[in-house]
Amino acid sequence: MKVVVLVAYVVMMVVVIVFTAKKNLTLNGFLLGGRSIGPWMSAFSYGASYFSAVIIVGYAGSTGWSVGLSAIWCGIGNALIGSLLAWSLLAKPTRRIGERLQVGTLPSFFEKRYNSKLLKIIASLIIFVFLLPYSASVYKGLGTMFSMAFHFDYTWAVVGIALLASIYLFAGGYKATAITDFIQGSIMLVGIVAVVVYIVNAAGGVSAGLAMLGTPEIGGAEMNTLWPPKGKEVWLFSNVILTSLGVLGMPQMIHKFFAIRDESSVKRATVISTVFALILAGGAYFAGSFGRVVINAISPDMAAQLNAGTMSKDLIMPTILTDSVVVKIPEIMLGLFVVLLLSASISTLTALVLSSSSVLTLDLIGSFAPKMKPKTSLWTMRSLCVAFVLFSLAVNFLMQNTPIISLMSLSWGTIAGAFLAPFLYGLLWRGVTKAGAFTGVLCGALISLIPPLVSGNMALAPISGAAAMLSSLVIVPVVSLLTKKTGYSKEHLDAVFGTAQ
Repeated sequence: MKVVVLVAYVVMMVVVIVFTAKKNLTLNGFLLGGRSIGPWMSAFSYGASYFSAVIIVGYAGSTGWSVGLSAIWCGIGNALIGSLLAWSLLAKPTRRIGERLQVGTLPSFFEKRYNSKLLKIIASLIIFVFLLPYSASVYKGLGTMFSMAFHFDYTWAVVGIALLASIYLFAGGYKATAITDFIQGSIMLVGIVAVVVYIVNAAGGVSAGLAMLGTPEIGGAEMNTLWPPKGKEVWLFSNVILTSLGVLGMPQMIHKFFAIRDESSVKRATVISTVFALILAGGAYFAGSFGRVVINAISPDMAAQLNAGTMSKDLIMPTILTDSVVVKIPEIMLGLFVVLLLSASISTLTALVLSSSSVLTLDLIGSFAPKMKPKTSLWTMRSLCVAFVLFSLAVNFLMQNTPIISLMSLSWGTIAGAFLAPFLYGLLWRGVTKAGAFTGVLCGALISLIPPLVSGNMALAPISGAAAMLSSLVIVPVVSLLTKKTGYSKEHLDAVFGTAQ
């Protein structure tokens, strides 16, 4: 039955590819769906791109094991900051300015907003380099689940996943991904509810599970409260900031705002996206908080190895969802669990691939070949979609022993640390100067990278990434105020923001 469910999913995807593939796609259609994506598809595409196997397998399992019930703060932050605040604050001005300046990528926005081709090139390079480890972490989470559920070879599992993702993106562009994201988002909602019910049942119910979590043998009194265990506060809330506030600076998420149909669609999309995130992320982290209880019931030896740090926490959720002896998993439910992760991961991968390939084509190559024809740009972008998939697969195999949470933290921390403040202030405040934007990008990236790379301790990545974002939010306005005499003319600002009110 689990194979039947998987085959049914793949057939559905192929049917969608056939009906959404277009031979005569324009460049605008491939990248932005003609800026015609409605609220439901925009919201589901945003949520499906936001949450992948990285969150469900990597973050939920690892965070739940480390801090217990307080892991749900990550889910709450994802909903209220990563979705509600992001849509409320950014969606309308991003679409408005994007259409006014005729831009559809973050580096292009930086070039037009700050009148700087160099900033566009730097941003393009950061996006390409640091989206690779994020993509690798998605492959790792999904590949691990596949190999445990179906006993597939890990290598062929991730290659098959990459092939499926690249085919329908290559064939139909952003509109095809938005349609499939809507379908996959629906599967994700059903799947995460099944995961929560199954894991809570395996833990003996909510009350019994929390009581067990609080025992010294399983976790301890600090594990079944909403406040994190002593010594874990900074680590937990750094992860909340990283996975929630960081979304406001991630190019594949901002891309959704450039493509939405009109400003009247934003209000509905905001509500839909927030509810989606609350169910998906809240459910994942809530389920993850019971990981200690279920793993101890399955294998006390495995629990001992996890506590000793001799086993990867990336195995927690796949073990619970595929190998539980506490509650027998029906084959059809196991298939649903795998399809949940497959849906979540492919939608994220296509968003990453499209974001990276468009940046390379339009912003990096386009900077040195400004007269490239739209048709040439379109085929270059399609080709680079395939190239990015191959690069990210290579990174996945090279960094296979690096924990998922570290891969994603390094990626999100560096990209959002570099772009969050320059984009946010540049979108909402006329007073940002070129010096302020440059300083924010460079300082944000360095603050995120230096601690984990110099120390060799990748566990510092969530903390340094959160510090990069918060520091940049202070650095950009301070430097802009100090360099306000070199700010922009009223004509340039009116071209960006429209006539001043």
